[in-house]
Amino acid sequence: MEDQRLITIVGPTASGKSKLAIDLAAHIDAEIISADSMQVYKYMDIGTGKSSSEDRQRIPHHLVDIIFPDEDFSAAHYKERARAVIDVLVRRGKNIIVAGGTGLYIRALINGLFPSPAPDYSMRGEMKEKAERLGNVFLWNELKELDPVSASRLHPHDTVRIIRALEVQRQTGFPLSQWQEKHSFGDSPYRVLQIGLMRSREDINRRIEKRVDRMVRRGLEGEVKSLLDMGYGRRLKSMQGLGYKQMAEYLQGERGFDEAIYLIKRETKAYAKRQFTWFRADRALKWVDHPREKRRIFEMAEQFLDRKPHTVRKAVN
Repeated sequence: MEDQRLITIVGPTASGKSKLAIDLAAHIDAEIISADSMQVYKYMDIGTGKSSSEDRQRIPHHLVDIIFPDEDFSAAHYKERARAVIDVLVRRGKNIIVAGGTGLYIRALINGLFPSPAPDYSMRGEMKEKAERLGNVFLWNELKELDPVSASRLHPHDTVRIIRALEVQRQTGFPLSQWQEKHSFGDSPYRVLQIGLMRSREDINRRIEKRVDRMVRRGLEGEVKSLLDMGYGRRLKSMQGLGYKQMAEYLQGERGFDEAIYLIKRETKAYAKRQFTWFRADRALKWVDHPREKRRIFEMAEQFLDRKPHTVRKAVN
């Protein structure tokens, strides 16, 4: 397994990961493993930016639509399931591209997870009660004081991960980020080419604006209404995702439509900034100016896979 090769394509939201992964997969005869913490959920298509059914039929995508919105899913679950998919694809002789913006999922897959302490459900219950009483941002500010590195990587409303980081801090006396750095994610069974897509902040923000407008036109409001009608409540982790939280607030009369769309765009831009902060800390990433250097990405993949030019399909420009 040590010589099994993976190509990862990462970057902030709206950087073009999905389209590039599809083009590259067609070029090198690969299948795609999604590394997106929202695309694992069924019934959540528009707001998560899933590739079209046509694209997924043309290039198989794995770990998309695998759980219901009220099911738990963690980086440890992702690692286990992604490695099982890799084993199958290796036996079939397929090349493998892992593409997505959830940095922890990719890190867990290629480097493992540190042996964290067991959950303390009493402690978690106390922190959940505090979040309900004082607000999610209160817990995030508490984490920011104790572990600013972890706080910078998390959305202030990502209560599940904030509570886990605080839990580790209280159980061990050391910040979660220090545990991760000390462990160095030493379970590394693969050879990996890690490609990071680089765009200017202004370009990313423009693309986010257009992406959210496109989601609205495609029926984001109807998708969220359908989820609520099916009984998937707003407190679920899945329903706290970008777009779903704000649209649910609109549908339940807590804010106006224009305000909800504004907040989706603002929070998505902030999330993209946090994603870039996370990926920028990974020294193994090879940053590429996309799409200007798309051909270079194809050449990097060919060289990494030891492919000769005549054995690879013609690159898509």
